[in-house]
This record gives sequence, structure tokens and C-alpha cells, in this order.
Amino acid sequence: MSSYLRPKVTGARIFFTVCLAEAGGDLLTREVAALRRAVAVTKAERPFGIAAWVVLPDHMHCVWEMPTGDRDYGTRWRLIKSRFSMGLPTGPLRQSHLRRQERGIWQRRFWEHHLRDDRDFANHVDYCHVNPVKHGFVARPEDWPYSSVHRP
Repeated sequence: MSSYLRPKVTGARIFFTVCLAEAGGDLLTREVAALRRAVAVTKAERPFGIAAWVVLPDHMHCVWEMPTGDRDYGTRWRLIKSRFSMGLPTGPLRQSHLRRQERGIWQRRFWEHHLRDDRDFANHVDYCHVNPVKHGFVARPEDWPYSSVHRP
């Protein structure tokens, strides 16, 4: 089994990419209300700041700001993924999903990048907002409804 070494930095700003197990679907945008509820409940229990977030049909990107003294974003992602998945039909299940009591909806891991400085932070916030344009869903970031670009 792989062992992932994560930076032991607390209060970090982190860019994430989180994907569904099956690429090409529209589950995240179709069930965006369930995703929003999962994030809100998790954020209320284990606070973190959201600098940017974009939800695309089969993956999402976001920039979080972790609280000082806290680096446990892995638990937050586990909770968000499991809360979102509750009540949804399972995806195709392998034996490893059954052993871990997973529903086969999410890729097991997520991609993370600890942001180095203000420029890196700004670039990744922009990346989140421009991503629907990059994928050809809209002509302008403001036209995508599932994005923090609309926040003041």
C-alpha cells in the first residue's frame, strides 16, 4: 500500500483537484446541492476557508485556507466525499471498494499542491475560475454557475 507524505505545515493554503471515479459523467453538477450540503456540514464541524471553488461535471478544483494549527485536510475530504455519496446509487464496485466500504463514486485519492506564495495563490484561484472556459463549457468564467467567481 502506498504511503503519502504530506507537508506538516499548519494554516496552509492548498489547491486541490478531486475527481469522480468515472470520467465524463455529470454527477457533480447534477447533484451540486448535495455537494454543497456535504461541504457546509463538514466546514461547520471542521472549519476551513474557501478562497476559490469550481465544480465541473466530473471533477472539481478548489483553494482552501487551513486554520492556524490545523493541517488535517484529508479528514475533511473524506467527510465531504462520504457525505456527498450517501443516498446516491453506487458506482461500479470492485473488491477493494467492498473491503473499504466505499461506494465507487470517487477516485480514492485527490491531488494537492501547497501554495508557495501570493503569486502561486493568485494563479491557482484564477485557474479555478477559468477552468470551465478551458473545458469549453462556457465562453466566460462568469457564465459558469458552479463557481466561486460569483462571490464578492
